[in-house]
Amino acid sequence: MCTAAVYKTKDFYFGRNLDYEFPYGEEVTVTPRNYPFQFRFLGEMEHHYAMIGMAHIADNYPLYYDAVNEKGLGMAGLNFVGNAVYGEPVTDGTKENVAQFELPLWLLGQCATVKEVRALLAKIQITNTPFNEKYPVSQLHWMIADREETIVVEAVADGLHIYDNPAGVLTNNPPFPQQMFRLNDYRGLSPRQPENTFAPGLDLTAYSRGMGALGLPGDLSSASRFIRAAYVRANSLSKDSESASVSQFFHILHSVEQQRGCCDVGGEKYEITIYTSCCNADKGIYYYTTYENHQITGVDMHAENLDGAELARYPLVQGEQICWQNRRK
Repeated sequence: MCTAAVYKTKDFYFGRNLDYEFPYGEEVTVTPRNYPFQFRFLGEMEHHYAMIGMAHIADNYPLYYDAVNEKGLGMAGLNFVGNAVYGEPVTDGTKENVAQFELPLWLLGQCATVKEVRALLAKIQITNTPFNEKYPVSQLHWMIADREETIVVEAVADGLHIYDNPAGVLTNNPPFPQQMFRLNDYRGLSPRQPENTFAPGLDLTAYSRGMGALGLPGDLSSASRFIRAAYVRANSLSKDSESASVSQFFHILHSVEQQRGCCDVGGEKYEITIYTSCCNADKGIYYYTTYENHQITGVDMHAENLDGAELARYPLVQGEQICWQNRRK
């Protein structure tokens, strides 16, 4: 399961938690403008916007989990098991067929804004075409954002839906409208201490700080993570500097991270937060932490040759990086 979020101070930030029981060898990957994309139904895209994000590279094809392009448009795919439904390829020419795994490259490769994404989505059919026999079709929905607006895209049994996302977060199930509706149950929460409205004349004491958020979910279910992430993001404050903004973004997503042992998926396997990402979408800098490494690592897209034709790949830095202030001699 996963959580994605956006955050804006002076710059615009986009990122996510990737929660799963094992990694796929994902790497921070920069795709330059001239790295050719081969699409199953639409031929080759020789030139496109450059992008940076987390991807699994299969047969030299970057399968992005989350990415931001050079124009500041971000996109993340999150598990949507049991609800995602993709169509058969359209043969009458009314739609352009895009395989589900191709969607990030198709949109980020040629869209600079969410407005352009909306227009392009109206023309396509997301198909149930697998990447290969080893990688079946993933059941996903997507959060897509620029610094002006955020949307959620869901392909379900009754068609493709695009929702405005004022909460600025997304998790997994249930479908996005139901996730948003659940926020109504928590409209009374506040970062301030609560007033006593329980009963007239009953002397009740706020015996601890933070009681304005009493009842905020803390479990690991996707519905609860959505509520918690939405609350933390909405009330988060930080200075405008890069270090303060990035630090705060990681605090938002780490508030819903998963610890090994707390989510048993069977077979002695446990879901954990494999990595947390934060991309400065304005500057093209991708930051991340991993489960075993809390030190923030950064990769700058603009340090690469963006007019090139080769992927730049950076394996994740693993193992806890501890800064010693003294050591035993």
